[in-house]
Amino acid sequence: MTFKEKVYLRFRELLQNKIDLLQQNLDSLFQSAQNETKRTAGDKHETALAMLQIEQENLRRQMHEAKIQQTLLQKINPAAAFNKIAPGALVKTSQGHFFISLALGKISEEDIEVVSLSVQSPLGSKLNGLQAGDELLLNGRKYLVETIC
Repeated sequence: MTFKEKVYLRFRELLQNKIDLLQQNLDSLFQSAQNETKRTAGDKHETALAMLQIEQENLRRQMHEAKIQQTLLQKINPAAAFNKIAPGALVKTSQGHFFISLALGKISEEDIEVVSLSVQSPLGSKLNGLQAGDELLLNGRKYLVETIC
């Protein structure tokens, strides 16, 4: 398995863990709401139930966004090679390693930190389309594209 494939799988795992945690939280809130409805009615009861419903809606929205991210990430072929930076590319620069896909945070694989960037992010948009040997300047930092895979 290539380094890029390992990175891709780690980001998929990270996203799946997020989805699993959101589902656990939703299940927990559902149980809390069920318990709340078994209690006697009153202002405190209705306020607590309303708060639970708001929290459930927020979690559902986060779950929806995470599922969309998961679908987009699954469309990436980690075995694909790139000559130019594009979504799905793993890029080594003078400032670190970047996986151009979605804004999923940072992982460490084989003691190398890799940041997942979307092409809509400031750095991702500047990197998009560059080739090995190209440079860019962003916020006073110089990035030299060393390798793309």
